[in-house]
Amino acid sequence: MTTSPFEQWHHQTCQHINRCLSGLFKASLAPRLAEAMQYSVNAGGKRLRPLLCMAACQLFTSPDNSDLPNSNALPDNNALVPACAIELLHTYSLIHDDLPAMDDDDLRRGQPSCHKAFDEATAILAGDALQTLAFDVLVHQGQFSHTQRLAMLGLLTKAAGANGMVAGQMLDIQAENQVLSQRQLTQIHQLKTGRLITAALEMGAIAAGVTELATLEHIKQIGDNIGLAFQIQDDILDVIGNTTQLGKQGGADAALHKSTFPALLGLEQSQHLAKQLTDEALALVHTLAPQPTPLKHLVLLVTQRHN
Repeated sequence: MTTSPFEQWHHQTCQHINRCLSGLFKASLAPRLAEAMQYSVNAGGKRLRPLLCMAACQLFTSPDNSDLPNSNALPDNNALVPACAIELLHTYSLIHDDLPAMDDDDLRRGQPSCHKAFDEATAILAGDALQTLAFDVLVHQGQFSHTQRLAMLGLLTKAAGANGMVAGQMLDIQAENQVLSQRQLTQIHQLKTGRLITAALEMGAIAAGVTELATLEHIKQIGDNIGLAFQIQDDILDVIGNTTQLGKQGGADAALHKSTFPALLGLEQSQHLAKQLTDEALALVHTLAPQPTPLKHLVLLVTQRHN
């Protein structure tokens, strides 16, 4: 069976990301902690955030090499460092999201959640350790100028912290058993999911050496659209997907009485909104790179995915 150039790029890039992630785990003074960390990271998943980071970097470093770059060039892509950092941080957030005090999910990425495979205390500590490892990687790995490194650290801390992902998680918990407005729900989605996706693109651009503020703002707009579309599609899949497809329990949002876009707007209008955001993101990418690029394909995956 013939695979498309993008499918080859996707497969090869995921392999490089996974190898890079595996290489970050060294001997630990607490073997059980290291085992729990690796268990969650190695579970795989879509790797969307690191892929977006790699694709954004490639957009500026290989503008004439559209769909399929030479695979031999990929390991030298400087975006591997921020890509791995953002995946480590994302995995920490999933471990904590699944805890009984949060979403209380037994499955993640098709396997028992970290607190089910180990125990609750180990899962909390594994998440803590992955979060700090993400910043350690950004500080010590890769060949970056001080300006680049500080910019990427600033983006990740802002996207993940009390005015980013964690704020979104807090608002999401407070919104249980409440009916939110579309504006309130959009804010939660943008914070909880969107900020980290946007940061992935911005960090990829900075790794490529982009410094022009107008271009970075353009990349941010693309990320904001993708991030919201991604979470709307998550809401949709929670309604129409099944546990096997999703790799986690379907219907979890309804069980927790959460406000979602399908509950607020209906399924059809939610699908339309996700497509509209995706189309806007594609148009923004097109102004930077008219030719087909991995980033364009990744944008399409946001609303075409089934998990």
